[in-house]
Amino acid sequence: MADRLAMDEVVEFTSDLIRLDTTNRGGGDCRERPAAEYAAARLAEAGLAPVLLERTPGRTNVVARVEGTDPSADALLLHGHLDVVPAEAADWSVHPFSGEVRDGVVWGRGAVDMKNMDAMILAVVRAWARAGVRPRRDIVIAFTADEEASAEDGSGFLADTHPELFEGCTEGISESGAFTFHDGLGRQIYPIAAGERGTAWLKLTARGRAGHGSKVNRENAVTRLAAAITRIGAHEWPPRLTPTVRAALTELAALYGIDTDLGDVDRLLEKLGPTAKLVEATVRNSANPTMLDAGYKINVVPGEAVAYVDGRYLPGGEEEFRTTLDLLTGPDVDWEFHHHEVALQAPVDSATYAGLRAAVEEFAPEGHVVPYCMSGGTDAKQFSRLGITGYGFTPLKLPEGYDYQAMFHGVDERVPVEALHFGVRVLDRFLRTA
Repeated sequence: MADRLAMDEVVEFTSDLIRLDTTNRGGGDCRERPAAEYAAARLAEAGLAPVLLERTPGRTNVVARVEGTDPSADALLLHGHLDVVPAEAADWSVHPFSGEVRDGVVWGRGAVDMKNMDAMILAVVRAWARAGVRPRRDIVIAFTADEEASAEDGSGFLADTHPELFEGCTEGISESGAFTFHDGLGRQIYPIAAGERGTAWLKLTARGRAGHGSKVNRENAVTRLAAAITRIGAHEWPPRLTPTVRAALTELAALYGIDTDLGDVDRLLEKLGPTAKLVEATVRNSANPTMLDAGYKINVVPGEAVAYVDGRYLPGGEEEFRTTLDLLTGPDVDWEFHHHEVALQAPVDSATYAGLRAAVEEFAPEGHVVPYCMSGGTDAKQFSRLGITGYGFTPLKLPEGYDYQAMFHGVDERVPVEALHFGVRVLDRFLRTA
């Protein structure tokens, strides 16, 4: 069992890591090394031998291995990223990089995404070192750079360049699952992620005839782009149910005593009420226009106009996504992948999923554990190149009224101290018995 010092350390480490500003602004503008050195030092104090690895100076990753008692068992990857998205201090109630602990809550950028999990990992392995505990299977710990951008300096670099460090790993856990979702009716639901939609960030380019803004122009690139963007934004994607989402809907319907009519998914979601938030973004592909770039003077029709679209597709849904985008963009607009990563799916009938469920149920017996698919993506996409099946599991017991999803990339990101303590207990329980 995790000791009292582990409970103190998880709060201390979360706060310390938040104070190390690892803002990832994209385009290589980030420096994770201070946080990587901090994590490596805590691992070394626990008797491990962490290695620091960089593709680009300052973009540092940490990898260490905890040897298990059964050398024949498959290894487990335990990973968390060190970078965070930007935060504007003027918008926050506290400084986003203060790591302040106030009224039983740790405040700051990364408190949920995901320096809390990094701190849990450190606290658990240090508690093991003090107690002389070893897990059954080898556990490879990876703290990564660049997850909040392309992952080229982080998990992508590690998977492509240092696969030997992950020898024997067949499964991995990371963000984000096993958090408390309050349904407003007194139920506490703990979704464990067993899938991710694929990433399809798109660049759209419309070309036309440049000319004077006062003249008739039937080949206006801005008009062509605007028409394509409007079609994309208005498109109604058809339902596509993956095994993970089917399992989620089936279990939720049973929980609420609702007929499981998977032939009318939207109606089923309506019946689920607020709980539909857990699955509504993952019953279909999606494409949201997010950026526009066109023109350079008000009285000049430009010859080119560009837009960007955040597209996501479900496991098995990439071909449908591509075909649909061809139709929606039309003959006058070209599209290409700005960033492209695979969709993932993990079995919900595996021994590992059963172990994740059991660990949550031991410390939250009043909760209802269900599988779910993440609408976005994590480093599990890159580690899947090594044949590693990923689950989202960052356990947090959260009070009613705490909007977990709003903490991701939001203002006043924070995490309750008690949630961190719960996370350490659950993570310790799972990892010791996995």
